[in-house]
Amino acid sequence: MSRSKQFLSPSEAAARLGVSSKALRLYEQRGLLVPVRSEAGWRTYGPSEMARAAEIVALRGLGLSLAQVSRVLKGDPQFLEPALAAHQEALEARIRGLADTVEKVRGLRVDLARGETPRVSQLARMVQTNPEIGVAFDLPWPWGGERFELRDIRPLNYIIGPLFSGKTRLAQTIAQTLPDAAFLGLDRSTEEGTEAPVLLHSDPALKARVDGTMRWLIEEGALKSPALLALIVALESETAAVLVIDMVETGLDQAAQEALISYLRLRGPGARPLFLLTRSRAILNLAAVGPDEAIILCPANHSPPTRVTPYPGAPGYEAVATCLATPDVRARTEGVIAWRPEVA
Repeated sequence: MSRSKQFLSPSEAAARLGVSSKALRLYEQRGLLVPVRSEAGWRTYGPSEMARAAEIVALRGLGLSLAQVSRVLKGDPQFLEPALAAHQEALEARIRGLADTVEKVRGLRVDLARGETPRVSQLARMVQTNPEIGVAFDLPWPWGGERFELRDIRPLNYIIGPLFSGKTRLAQTIAQTLPDAAFLGLDRSTEEGTEAPVLLHSDPALKARVDGTMRWLIEEGALKSPALLALIVALESETAAVLVIDMVETGLDQAAQEALISYLRLRGPGARPLFLLTRSRAILNLAAVGPDEAIILCPANHSPPTRVTPYPGAPGYEAVATCLATPDVRARTEGVIAWRPEVA
C-alpha cells in the first residue's frame, strides 16, 4: 500500500473518526495528537496517528475533559472510575428501558394469540425507543397565527435568526407551552442578575455537581465568570424537564463557548432537551452538528420557523450561516442595531 493511501487528510481522518476537523486541530493544540506533515507541509494522519486519535475520541465519549484525557494517556487512571461508573449507569438505564419494551411486546403477542388485535398506537410505541417529546401552538406576533409543530425534539436544539426575526418570542412560547419547561433570560450575565450564589449555598448536592462541571470546563480552557456560573447552575439544576436559554453565548468568551458546547454534546442522546438561542459560530458550528442536534431557523421575512439540516445546499442553510458570527464579532456588536436616518 502506498504512503498516500495509508495517510489521511484532516477531513478524511475526521470523517472516519466521527469528529470534526476542528476537533483534530484542538487535539493537536493540546499536545494530544501530532499529525505527520507531508512534503508540502499539509497535515496527514497515518495508522499510528489514527490509533491515537481513536483513543482520544473514546475517552472523550466517556465524558473526560481534554486535560483528563491527557492524564489518562500519560498513565494516570484516576479519572476512569467515575467516567466508567457514569457510562455503566447510562447503559443499565438503556437495558432497563429495553427490558420494559420487550415485556410489552411479549404481552402483545400473548394478546394476539388470544385473538385480541393490538391497537395501532400500541404498536407505534413499540418502535419508539424514547417517548416522543413534541410541541404545537399557534405562532405569536410577529407571525400571523400560523400553526407551529415541532416533533422529535433533540437533546440540543438551536434557535437562530437575524435581528427582529422573532426568535426570542418563539423561544419564550416554547418554554410556556412545553410542560415543566423553564426560560433562562439574559439577566444572568452579572452577579446581581442571577440567583446562582443563593442556590449553591442552599443546595449542597447542586453545588457538588456545579463544582464538578466547572472544573471540567476550566480544564477545557474556560474562564470562570458570573455568566458561565449561572448557566451551569441552570444546567445542573433538576427543577425543569426542558431548559430554554436566551443567547447562550452572552458573557462568555470564545474559549468558554467552545468548552460549554463540548460539554453539552457529551451529555448523550437521553439528556434533558435544551433550546439554545445563539448567533455564535463557536456555539453552532455547522460542520459539527450531530444526530442529537437540530436547528430551528426564524426567517427574516417572518415566515414560519423551519427545521434546517446542516448541509450546504439544504433549504435554509445559507440563511443560518449568514446569521452566525465569530465570538469576537458578536462581542463587538453586542446590543448594536442597524439605523437608517429618515430622508428629508
